[in-house]
Amino acid sequence: MAVITAQMVKEIRELTSAGMLDCKKALVDSDGNLDEAVKLLRERGLAKAAKKAGRIAAEGIVTSYIHGGRIGVLVEINSETDFVAKLDEFQEFARDVAMQIAASNPKFVGRDEVSAQLIEDEKEVLRNQALNEGKPEKIVDKMVEGRIEKYYKEVCLLEQSFIRNPDITIQDYLNEKISKIGENISIRRFARFEVGEGIEKVEENFAEEVARQINK
Repeated sequence: MAVITAQMVKEIRELTSAGMLDCKKALVDSDGNLDEAVKLLRERGLAKAAKKAGRIAAEGIVTSYIHGGRIGVLVEINSETDFVAKLDEFQEFARDVAMQIAASNPKFVGRDEVSAQLIEDEKEVLRNQALNEGKPEKIVDKMVEGRIEKYYKEVCLLEQSFIRNPDITIQDYLNEKISKIGENISIRRFARFEVGEGIEKVEENFAEEVARQINK
């Protein structure tokens, strides 16, 4: 049996936009033959996500998720038709995405929303960190690029590991739903609220407070 590598899975994903697990299964079933794996994915209807992703999705729903009364999320998920937006599977997907946002606190939907200036500022911080750690200058730039990729995975919703199945990303999960439902689906925007976020809280020293009470 052929050894299935991460690079092989990546190549199949780039060719088909199918989910990671589907790509790996196709490679296993084809004994590592890339052409046969692509053919299998097409036959299974899992390689259509890329084509469908180009179609306009202007219907959909806005769904919410509240966690413990302290974190709230609103997210807009779009579909091509109102019919699909009413499907239980579509609404379950929207709720999963809302829960993901609540748990993982992304800042952007995808890396295309991250400004070039923000990335340059982040690179400068990371570069200085690496130099302060005593890393050789000749490898610092390579380290920074690696850390920037990690940064994208932290702040971009589509690149985060899915909390219900860490073996796939939200992009993989989205592609699987597009293939299964048969319409383009997109995560357009979201807002996340957390109680007390952004408020500078006054924290008094407990010992000083006790001393004040005693001296009254």
